Amino acid sequence: MPEPNSELGLNLQHPFSSFRIIYQELNLIHKHPTSVTLLAVTKQDMEDTFQPPFRSCIQQGKASCLMCSCNSVNGVPTCADEELLDKVRTDWGFDGYITSDCDSVATIYEYQNYTKTPEEAVAVALKAGTNINCGKYMLRHMKSAFQQGNVLEEDLDRALQYLFSIQFRLGLFDGNPAKGQFAKFGPQDVCTSNNLNLALDAARQGIVLLKNDQKFLPLDKRSISTLAIVGPMANVSSPGGTYTGFPCKLKSIHERFHRHINRTLHAAGCLDVGCNSTAGFPDAISIAKEADYVIVVAGLDLSQEREGHGRYSLLLPGYQTNLVTTLAAVSKKPIILVLTGSGPVDVSFAEKDPRITSILWVAYPGETGGKALSEIVFGYQNPGGKLPITWYLESFTKVPMTDMNMRSNPANGYPGRTYWFYTGDPLYGFGHGLSYTSFSSQLLSAPNRLSLSLAKSNWKRSILAQERSRLGYIPVDEVPSCSLSKFFIHIDVANDGDMDGSHVLLLFSRVPQNIQGAPQKQLVGFDRVHVPACKSVQTSLLVDPCEFLSFANDQGNRILALGEHTLILDDIEHIVSIEM
Repeated sequence: MPEPNSELGLNLQHPFSSFRIIYQELNLIHKHPTSVTLLAVTKQDMEDTFQPPFRSCIQQGKASCLMCSCNSVNGVPTCADEELLDKVRTDWGFDGYITSDCDSVATIYEYQNYTKTPEEAVAVALKAGTNINCGKYMLRHMKSAFQQGNVLEEDLDRALQYLFSIQFRLGLFDGNPAKGQFAKFGPQDVCTSNNLNLALDAARQGIVLLKNDQKFLPLDKRSISTLAIVGPMANVSSPGGTYTGFPCKLKSIHERFHRHINRTLHAAGCLDVGCNSTAGFPDAISIAKEADYVIVVAGLDLSQEREGHGRYSLLLPGYQTNLVTTLAAVSKKPIILVLTGSGPVDVSFAEKDPRITSILWVAYPGETGGKALSEIVFGYQNPGGKLPITWYLESFTKVPMTDMNMRSNPANGYPGRTYWFYTGDPLYGFGHGLSYTSFSSQLLSAPNRLSLSLAKSNWKRSILAQERSRLGYIPVDEVPSCSLSKFFIHIDVANDGDMDGSHVLLLFSRVPQNIQGAPQKQLVGFDRVHVPACKSVQTSLLVDPCEFLSFANDQGNRILALGEHTLILDDIEHIVSIEM
């Protein structure tokens, strides 16, 4: 299971929306990313926030390739950062190759001015551990770098060794590659029924029900003669994010609803997602007045958020908010708001408006997203997705994008970032998501006390660790019994409603608050369980105290607080006391 201690990197397939590592909360608003000067990233934040997602991909996911990015960390371009790139091999056991992001090697010289010549940029990247360059910069300058003595033959051999080792693992040198196991793969292997069903299941699991006042959803399609679907994204075929492939079947959200309701009406309302004009409002208003129910598909697309194009606001683009409120005012019944896009959107106006009873977030659901959404709206599927990031209010855009600190600073009003440290009031918190049914959990068993012993092999370090324990914590690397201290918590999950559904269990911990820099809470485990109506199922979560109950101190070393740790699951709180 990937490292769960960060909003910035999770196995989102299991309880959340998709599978990717993202840094959205730190990349919402920017103009010129190559020229931005970032404040220092502390050792503390590197250890407990920025590095864990990548470490888990290597150690748990067995990744065979890593990519260094275009930006710098504390003044050093990542593709030229020997300490950073060596850490993944020596500390995390990475056995693969490292590629640059496209043109990241060129950026070292041309934008970041880290070297004086292109040859030096090529050399510093190669020597730091970048094995291959996406782009042509190494191709153009490697020969001259070698001739000038910036690059040695052994540098080239080391890079080639990592590259060829992966090719050997793939079997590319085992006989004729044209006869290998991957030789005949093609489009016919993509658009199979199994793959399409997998895409549909992922879309179903990922859709998050944010609001559902008075149990407005699901709708009974037997009581609907006319359904209006409004919005520029409602008639887009296969809405997807950046780097998506070619869809197998082109079906829009509007078309997917038409299979359930004979008469569906559509109006874009806005000419595009930017919605810089109200010229399309009259058509949208007209069909909204006529229809029995109205679904408004608003939010974001790649014109608003993509690589190299950040957002300046968390509000809906252009006149989208006006479109939603206008349709809510003329509709016969309360409306349903569907939000697209990967980033958070401040829709506090809709959360407070009783005329907008239901809000769903579909992210970029892909070619099966419209089908999954229609199944949820009409109750063929029960929503169970949870938000993988915190949704902030528009006021969060005042937080400097260049301040990389995760922890809050009351002295200057800095509120911190993510559910770990954010001290403000979010619109929707990390892990928020509703269901058509109700679940209750019961803790069946969990330990009340854990006793840890310190290493005795080095008496000086042991004495130092005992001194630290008097301060309320012990260093994790001084606890050899960590592997023996893992424990299970056993849970009974009951579905108290009349509809089958999946419940995502999120187990958080809260450390004793007597240690500076401790998070408000942190996720230590999660699971998705399917529970039939009026039934219950039992499951368990494994907790590794040294891994998931610890956090980094200001020196970047993981420490484990002594005293009472609170485990939080739904409305259950359980105390586990850690002592020496």
